[in-house]
Amino acid sequence: MHAPESSSIPTTRPRTAANRFALDYRAEAKRLGPPVVPIIDIHAHINGSIASTIYREVMDLYGVSTVVSQTRWEDAHAVRDALGDRIRFVAIPRYDKPPRSEAIGKGFLDEIRRWHAEFGSRIIKLWAAPRLIDLMQGPGEADLVWLDSPPRRAAVELAQSLGMMVMVHVGDPDTWFATKYADATKYRRKIDHYAGFERMLDDYPGPWMAAHMGGWPENLGFLDGLLSRHPNLVLDTSATKWIVREISKHPRDRMISFLAKWSGRILFGSDIVTEEAHLTPKTGPTPGRIFADLASSPAEAFDLYASRYVALRTMWETGYQGESPIADPDLMMVEPGKYDEMSAPPLRGLALPAAMLRVLYDSASMATVMRHLGAREAP
Repeated sequence: MHAPESSSIPTTRPRTAANRFALDYRAEAKRLGPPVVPIIDIHAHINGSIASTIYREVMDLYGVSTVVSQTRWEDAHAVRDALGDRIRFVAIPRYDKPPRSEAIGKGFLDEIRRWHAEFGSRIIKLWAAPRLIDLMQGPGEADLVWLDSPPRRAAVELAQSLGMMVMVHVGDPDTWFATKYADATKYRRKIDHYAGFERMLDDYPGPWMAAHMGGWPENLGFLDGLLSRHPNLVLDTSATKWIVREISKHPRDRMISFLAKWSGRILFGSDIVTEEAHLTPKTGPTPGRIFADLASSPAEAFDLYASRYVALRTMWETGYQGESPIADPDLMMVEPGKYDEMSAPPLRGLALPAAMLRVLYDSASMATVMRHLGAREAP
């Protein structure tokens, strides 16, 4: 990827948050070429019949063989029809089914059984972002925020009895703890969100995956300790904007050393979200759908989905030194006088050796995970 000068940006392609340089992402796929091995994307959110067919083209272009998706139940059959055996499903709660305390509490147990029986799901997802503190304000809801609460334990016990892995979202970017979560009396410190998680890792020995580089890509020392203490834990590299921003800050030697030390326990993920809402023009924000406004046409949807693989493969595979092609609003959140909504952080390519890329994209450990996921069971 070569970031063009503003004067050389093609006038026929608009600059968008997902494509700041107005690049032809199909041409970028050819420039990158096939990955050293087909990529397994362990963390995405694929929804929508038409949107998933657009995503399938992106998979083909960027060498992604398989995606593990947190798909909404009502979209699962259409997505499976579009992607076939290239997709595996994660059992997730019905987040949009009130009351939320029921959806991520007792109701989730029924969802786990349903995903496991009908789609052969072999992973469940526990979402424990600090934002839950704002969302869980009803009677008896506060305990559900924490990963070691009784309802979360019930979900893990059921999942592990069914031979399922547990994926968690714990923590959020340091930029958010410096701004929207700055009130530690309400949101606690970032480190406080890991105490219950570590208790769960100790209490339930089955396989665990912590999304978004364990929620702390800013702090490789903390991740070293977390992985050392819990051999049943792997991390994924999803949340592209966050990962690109923070991984690019680490010296290359430090990052290479970290990946080598934990070879096979760091799994590739993108956090791509696809939706039918991405295909149509918007007249204003879509209430309650924070990802719906990221694209407004099939062409924009293609660029949105492709941009994540462009940025991640460029960072892992090449020696590129420049800005990310994707706008990052966290910069403006922290320094509003310096950045705007189209600003992006540096993206510093690591040019990982081929052997290391094979491990990241499809390692022996990843193969073990995929065997654990198993082939899709017929309904």
